[in-house]
Amino acid sequence: MSREVCVIIAAKNAAQTIGRAVSSALLQPEANEVIVVDDGSSDDTAGAARAADDVTGRLHILRFDQNRGPAAARNAAIEASRSPIVGVLDADDFLLPGRFARMLAESDWDFIADNIVFVDEARAGQAQLEIADIAPQPRLLDLKGFIEGNISRRGVQRGEVGFLKPLIRRTFLDSHGLRYHEQLRLGEDYDLYARALAHGARYKIIHSCGYGAVVRGNSLSSSHRTEDLRRLYEADRAILARPGLSPEERALIEKHERHIRARYELRHFLDLKNHDGKGRALVYALTHPGALPAIVGGILLDKTDRFRRPAAAPAALGGTGAVRYLLASPTGSLR
Repeated sequence: MSREVCVIIAAKNAAQTIGRAVSSALLQPEANEVIVVDDGSSDDTAGAARAADDVTGRLHILRFDQNRGPAAARNAAIEASRSPIVGVLDADDFLLPGRFARMLAESDWDFIADNIVFVDEARAGQAQLEIADIAPQPRLLDLKGFIEGNISRRGVQRGEVGFLKPLIRRTFLDSHGLRYHEQLRLGEDYDLYARALAHGARYKIIHSCGYGAVVRGNSLSSSHRTEDLRRLYEADRAILARPGLSPEERALIEKHERHIRARYELRHFLDLKNHDGKGRALVYALTHPGALPAIVGGILLDKTDRFRRPAAAPAALGGTGAVRYLLASPTGSLR
């Protein structure tokens, strides 16, 4: 079987998990390259990655002396790669056997993503034994569906398609000059996929599961700075500045921008209150009337949260036994 996929892994202080990630990538027969970018780690991430090498010459390790963020690390790996297809693997996650074979069996795509199974760290080694055999049932995702899938509602979990880890054809990235936005440390995947879809990318989704996401409380992706939210809504504004969006697409991106901006305004208000006192925070709120609805609404929701019943997790994040899936399984799709 031909090897045509480069797996790129951005890693910071991932010595405890990078070996599992690298090994799972090297076990994919279609993987031509596995490029690890040690993003300024203070532990021996590079050494742990090197210890997982299978001596086939496919593993390559790059290192940044200073942390530059996952977007910069992924861009560096893309530039170093020579494979026609690239795919992202997070340093604390893993690929399930046969993943690339199932995805590459599909045709007519620029991006293709499969289902994600969420498991806790303690059970990651046994997760593949519990994965349901779900039929692919391929479908195309357009910009409208992608943006809708990334707008959250308080108390309701959703299958956020921005979390998906697609394989990407290099020719599409190169022909449209697309790379990760290196100023983003939150939502960098969302931003790249949204811009690609705005350029007309064919984004195919299959429901079979080949990616294991490990749920860890101290994951770098589980926290973000207030500044990260500001940069993310500014990225939405940059997409809105592009010509050619339909009125419906524009309205949805504007909705996402308002959603992220509201989170930023509330976080910024609370930061001011904690660091500079209530008076300084109140002055900000009164002199920025556009931020008031987000601030007042966020505080009220927080204060009344204990009076509301927790929303049940939908099928999109449901599963059988100890695992759960990002994408809902279509009716009758289990084989």
